[in-house]
Amino acid sequence: MSLSRICAAAAALALASCTTPTAETAVETSAEVAAEQNEVAPFVVAANPLAARAGMDVLERGGNAADAALAVQAMLSLVEPQSSGMGGGAFLNYFNAEDGSVTIYDGRETAPAQASRTMFLDSNGKPLGYREAVVSGRATGVPGAVAALAMLHEEHGALPWNGLFDDAIRTADEGFVISPRLGNFLSRDFAQLSQPDAAAYFARPDGTRMQTGDLLQNPAYADFLRRLSAHGISALYEGSTAAQIVQRTRAAPRGGTMTMADLANYRPIKRQPVCNPWREFRVCAPPPPSSGAALLQLLALLEHTDIAARGPDDPQAWFLFAEASRLMYADRDAYFGDGDFVNVPVAGLLDADYVDARAALIGPRAATSVQPGNPAGAGQVLDDLTQEPAGTSHFIVRDGQGNVLSITTTVESIFGTGRMVDGFFLNNQLTDFAFNPLQPNGDESPNAVAPGKRPRSSMSPLILLDEDGHFAGAIGSAGGNSILAYVAKSLVAAVDWGLPMQTALAQPNLVARGDRPGGEVGAFDPAILEGLAERGIDLAPGQGEDSGVHAVLIRNGEVDGGYDPRREGVVLVGER
Repeated sequence: MSLSRICAAAAALALASCTTPTAETAVETSAEVAAEQNEVAPFVVAANPLAARAGMDVLERGGNAADAALAVQAMLSLVEPQSSGMGGGAFLNYFNAEDGSVTIYDGRETAPAQASRTMFLDSNGKPLGYREAVVSGRATGVPGAVAALAMLHEEHGALPWNGLFDDAIRTADEGFVISPRLGNFLSRDFAQLSQPDAAAYFARPDGTRMQTGDLLQNPAYADFLRRLSAHGISALYEGSTAAQIVQRTRAAPRGGTMTMADLANYRPIKRQPVCNPWREFRVCAPPPPSSGAALLQLLALLEHTDIAARGPDDPQAWFLFAEASRLMYADRDAYFGDGDFVNVPVAGLLDADYVDARAALIGPRAATSVQPGNPAGAGQVLDDLTQEPAGTSHFIVRDGQGNVLSITTTVESIFGTGRMVDGFFLNNQLTDFAFNPLQPNGDESPNAVAPGKRPRSSMSPLILLDEDGHFAGAIGSAGGNSILAYVAKSLVAAVDWGLPMQTALAQPNLVARGDRPGGEVGAFDPAILEGLAERGIDLAPGQGEDSGVHAVLIRNGEVDGGYDPRREGVVLVGER
C-alpha cells in the first residue's frame, strides 16, 4: 500500500487539494466558507504532554492534521501503553476544511477468518471469566489503527511518511520518565501485568517492577518505528512483525486463530458519518460498530428537557441527565453491533417522533426499570451480553488550514492482553464481543463473534459544525461503556451551562446505565446527592477516574480547549 501521494507541481501544504473525498458531505460549504477557515490557530489536545508535543512539532514543520496524528499515536503507544498503541484500533473523524466534508475512517479491529462464535466459551459451554479471556491469545483482533491513519495520510497528508516518527523513535531510544498515571497502573494487580511480556518490559534490573519516576527505554519499539518509517505499513501487516503477532496470539493460554493472511488482508473502511442537529450545532459521529448514534440520541433526549435552563448546582439537572442516559443505554445495549453484519436501526433511534416518545418517559422520579424501545427498523429486542472495560485514549488535532481530526484509539483494557511484539502491546479487542453468542431464548446476539466482524464499540469521536458548515468543536473520551455519558456530560456543561471547557470537563461524572447509576460520589456536593436520592437515584461509586475527555469549542473565533484533569493531558495552541 502506498503511504503517501504527492501531486506533481503542487506545494506540500496544498496536497489535500489533490484528493476527492468519497464520504457524504455533512454540511455543504461554498468556496468562500472554506477560504474563511484558512490560517487558523493550530492545536493539539492529547492525554500526554510528550504526545501532544510530537504532534505540534509536525505542525510547526509544515505538516497538517493527518501528518501530526501519526506522530501523536506513535508517541502514545510508547508513553501511554495502557491505553492505545500500534497494536490496537481506532475511529477517526476527519473534517476537511477545503470542502467542509466530514469523513469517518473505521480502523476497528476485526475477528480473524477462523474465529468461532463460541471462542469465549469454556469446555462446558459457559462464558469464560473476564480475567481469563483478557489475557488469552484469542482476545486479539487484527489491529487497525495504523492502517486507518495510513489511509488518512495517503489521502490528505502533506509531509513524507518517513519523517513523522522521529520524536517517538528518539524517545524510545533515550527513554522517558514513567509518569504518575502510568506508575499508578503499574502498582496495581492487573492480570496483564503478570504476563511474561509485560512483566519483563516493566522489570528493573533487580527484578522488581518499575514505578513512577523510573526511566523506561524501549529499543525494540524504536527499531520497529524505523522499519515502519522506511517501509510503510507493510512493516506491521507483513514480514517479521506480522509473524510475531501470529505467534504471540496463537500461544497458550487459549491460543487464537490469527494468520498472516488475516493481517495482510486487513482494510480500514471509509464511512459516512451519522449527523444530527443539537442546539446550534450539527454533530457528526461514526456509525456502527461505533455507538456514536446512541450518543446523538442522548443529546436529542436531553434537548427535550429543561436541563439547559438549570446548572451544575441543581440536582434536577443531574436527575434529567441520569434518566435520559438510562433510556439511551437501554436502546444501545439492545440494538448495536457491526452494521455490516446486523441491522442497527440508526434512523429509527434518531427519528424525532421516537425521541419524543422516549423523552416522555422521564418522570418526576427515577423509573423502576428502563426497557429498550421499539424504533422503526428494529428487530427483536435482545439482552446485552457484552463487557467493555475502560482503557482508551482520545486526541484532537487541527492544522493551520483548518483541517481537524478527532480520534479515539485503544488497545481495549489496560495494557491490552499483556502480550507484546516489537515493543508494543497487542489489543484484547475481541473481548468487546458478547462472550455468549446466544440469548436466553436461543436467538443470536447482535454482537456475537463472527469471522471478519468488528466488535461493538463505545468509542465516539465527534465533530461539531455550526449552521454555516464551519468547524465548531470536537470531543471524545476514553472509558469503555461510560464514554457516552462522559462526552454528553461534558457537552451539557460546556454548551448548556456555559462553563469554560476546562471547568466543564472537571464536572463530576455520572453514568446511569441500567438500574444502578454510578459516578464520582465524592466529587458531588452533598446537596446534589441528597436531591438525587429524593428522586429515587442513590448514586454508587463508579469508574469516574477512567474518563479521559478531550474537547475543543470555538467560541467567538477563539479556541476553548480542555483536557480531562483525571489524566495527564495538555492543550497546545500554536500561532495562526
